[in-house]
Amino acid sequence: MNELIKVLFIGDIVGRPGRNIVKDYLGVLNASDNPYDFIIANVENASHGFGLTEKNHNELSEIGINCFTSGNHIWDKKDIYSYINDSDKLIRPWNYPKGTYGVGYRIFDIKGTKIAVMNFLGRTFMNPVDSPWEIIEKEIENIKQSAPIVIVDFHAEATAEKICFGRFCSEHKISAVLGTHTHVQTADEKIINDYTAYITDAGFCGAYNSIIGMGYEGSLKRLVTSIPERFDIDDSPVVELNAVSMNFDAVSGQAQSIERIHFIKDYSEVTA
Repeated sequence: MNELIKVLFIGDIVGRPGRNIVKDYLGVLNASDNPYDFIIANVENASHGFGLTEKNHNELSEIGINCFTSGNHIWDKKDIYSYINDSDKLIRPWNYPKGTYGVGYRIFDIKGTKIAVMNFLGRTFMNPVDSPWEIIEKEIENIKQSAPIVIVDFHAEATAEKICFGRFCSEHKISAVLGTHTHVQTADEKIINDYTAYITDAGFCGAYNSIIGMGYEGSLKRLVTSIPERFDIDDSPVVELNAVSMNFDAVSGQAQSIERIHFIKDYSEVTA
């Protein structure tokens, strides 16, 4: 039997509450016997809900995350332009136009096995970007020659687009397609065509009683009045982490399993 590579994918980290619970969760894993060979996290909302500062990039790097994926909000903190080209972990959506800062995929060497991680934006209800479908068709064969395991963070709004993209990627022998962006973990984890691990949305890491990580009052005012309102991070004490755990065949890249993770911590009990 071929060796298995165990991967943890952490959903959108939202602000300080999200960073704290990811740090604590990984701390628990590392204090025992961390089963994961490779850890990925979506970080486009990690700095006060919008973008990623270099300080937070370095902070998250130090706790054992191997790769950072992102999305349309990765540009919201302007210091991103000063360090994205130097980061060896961070990727931005590949289907931005040619010449955009950063890279759309990276290949990592884990225990002698190459893992490629890609990031794409959806195009339904999103700002115009290049076609992810065309990029996959053009590039995937060359990438799979170097990396048997290929994992895609598909940062998209529409459920149907995500499901269809997952099916499309399975036909191209991509190991996993993991949805992000909508922040609500879906209950449809599966292996498509006996090859590709899939979930429509991995969920988010942030305040449990929030509006996808943001405060209730500001969200309510904006929705009731239709007037733009500043969103602030919800800092209530109960915080959740959402993620998926996956196993892959190290030789073929075929997904063997996918399992949802939902972890809740009450920080009021910690500080009481």
